[in-house]
Amino acid sequence: MTQPKKLFIKTYGCQMNVYDSERMAESLGGQGYVTTDKADDADMILLNTCHIREKAAEKVYSELGRLKPLKDARPDLKIGVAGCVAQAEGEEIMRRQPAVDLVVGPQSYHRLPEMEAKVRSGQSALDTDFPAEDKFDHLKGRPKMKRAPAAFLTVQEGCDKFCAFCVVPYTRGAEVSRPAEKVLEEARDLVERGVREVTLLGQNVNAYHGGMTLAELIRALAKVDGLERIRYTTSHPNDMGDDLIAAHGEVPELMPYLHLPVQSGSDHILKRMNRSHTAESYLKLLERIREARPDILLSGDFIVGFPEETDADFEATMELVRQVRYGYAYSFKYSTRPGTPAAERPLVDPAVADERLQRLQGLITSHQREIQQSMVGREVSVLVEKKGRLPGQMLGKSEYLHAVHIENSTAAIGDIQRVRVTEAKTNSLAAVLV
Repeated sequence: MTQPKKLFIKTYGCQMNVYDSERMAESLGGQGYVTTDKADDADMILLNTCHIREKAAEKVYSELGRLKPLKDARPDLKIGVAGCVAQAEGEEIMRRQPAVDLVVGPQSYHRLPEMEAKVRSGQSALDTDFPAEDKFDHLKGRPKMKRAPAAFLTVQEGCDKFCAFCVVPYTRGAEVSRPAEKVLEEARDLVERGVREVTLLGQNVNAYHGGMTLAELIRALAKVDGLERIRYTTSHPNDMGDDLIAAHGEVPELMPYLHLPVQSGSDHILKRMNRSHTAESYLKLLERIREARPDILLSGDFIVGFPEETDADFEATMELVRQVRYGYAYSFKYSTRPGTPAAERPLVDPAVADERLQRLQGLITSHQREIQQSMVGREVSVLVEKKGRLPGQMLGKSEYLHAVHIENSTAAIGDIQRVRVTEAKTNSLAAVLV
């Protein structure tokens, strides 16, 4: 029998890239590939890249430099770059690193089988188009293998907001939503294979318009037999409609967790970011969401040191964080993205930006620890995802997305267990069965 070819995929960045990597592996599975977790054992290596973080492209080129000796030793090894850096850099990747055989953007990875055949014939392959056809229509159904109990499900891609710091509109393109029936079909397929929780993904997921609103899609998914939990990320404040707010209070399957980035607490900086909302409108929106679901845990994103940010602007961000008290928040120092409007603006002194970031992260961490400590003694439901390190210990996520270690558990992976929290640790909770 012909030995299967081995595929190694290294995934950078967001949850959508995790989903995309799964689909790329499935697409190449039809070409005789099985996945491996060892790059030096692979017949093809794919780097599925992200362009959001600082110096993203240079990090990819560094990784390609590390892979070049593998290619030199095994000329039949094929190396590909996928994702947002591939979209942004295109042919430049092959020019700078001739070891690369294949470059494919995030909207074209359904063409991987044809591209793989091309590189196997000794040619290079480049595709960074924004094709008119829906790539999801060209992907075959997922193999009927057992899945982990929690899965990502892409429902929307691209963004029309054009925030001044962001490359997503240029690397992922305009907003496109998958038809609701296609999403429901994939959700039912995932449930058949053991999935009990889905996280709906989109660069601007609450702008979903695949024949219904995101709230209507959530209500339809809640009727899928066996699907117990629904989450979604990432959202924009301007697309948080009344029906979606209501769904948080009315749909039990929609978990009490919301990631809603604000980026800054300063109206001056928000305007310069082209965010189209104010700090006040954001806070009023959170009030309405908490009225609908009082126990909701909130998460956010912040950029400090954005061009022109003054001490007063930064203090406005700190004050907003004090008012909201996030359970989680992700904060970063501004870094330039070539081609974005903010790229031409003078930078804040890096030392000042570093000091601001440390202060902000200290405040966020203090709130996170207080919220985790407040969970001690409470009962939560945990979707069991895997075994813990200790005998009899199981690990899963609560409704609030806290990682929870259950002691002396008899649960199987995929069970949802009611537990009582006994201890708050740095990044997780300990609990016992109720």
